[in-house]
Amino acid sequence: MVFGRRKKNTESAAQQPEADVSDAGADDEPAAVEGLRSNGPFDSSEKTSLDGYLDLGALRIMPREGLQLRLEVEENTQRVVAVTLDFGGSSLQLQAFAAPKSEGLWDEIRSQIGSSVSSEGGTVEELEGPLGTEVVAKLPVQMPDGQRGYRVARFLGVDGPRWFLRGVIGGPAVLDRAQGAALEEMFRSTVVVRGDAPMPPRDLLTLRLPKDAAAERPAAPAPGLAAPERGPEITEIG
Repeated sequence: MVFGRRKKNTESAAQQPEADVSDAGADDEPAAVEGLRSNGPFDSSEKTSLDGYLDLGALRIMPREGLQLRLEVEENTQRVVAVTLDFGGSSLQLQAFAAPKSEGLWDEIRSQIGSSVSSEGGTVEELEGPLGTEVVAKLPVQMPDGQRGYRVARFLGVDGPRWFLRGVIGGPAVLDRAQGAALEEMFRSTVVVRGDAPMPPRDLLTLRLPKDAAAERPAAPAPGLAAPERGPEITEIG
């Protein structure tokens, strides 16, 4: 597994270094979780141990062979705003947000995604997938040969206890369910560390660079997406 970081919303920005992260396994079993999240993603309180997970602050990621992980950094604030996992030629971007105790965010955010994509001349379709209702978004783009094409992204969303986890799949896995299954499993294996501090709903949970990440080589670019309250800014997806 390799690790890197990049600046958000700056396509020509100089890339930051990457580091190797050794693979590790976790033998712990999830606590009893009912409903959609019975197979993940998990709250940290639902795991008996986080040994073997990569610590990115609010998110814990299970390393695996062939996985490239990158952090997107907001240029003005240097705040880490997203984690992107590259695997098998496709990508999965992860962001976790604070959510109300009494209700989830996914229903409202799906509506915002639809409005944002439609305003850019694209289309959205809601489908029932392995992780519940998801959104497939298509945005028009001019191909290198001058013909009209589409950039496609698949949005996943799961409401947890006082948090919301969003995933965005890009690349061949968007339309190929066999390839998408591997990224779905990565989404499910993610552990969210919400913390006890009070936070306004929709605030981005704090992500950070792993303390033991050593610089080795430059990272590749990652897709950029805005926080849910602003709607998605889909760039370089597909």
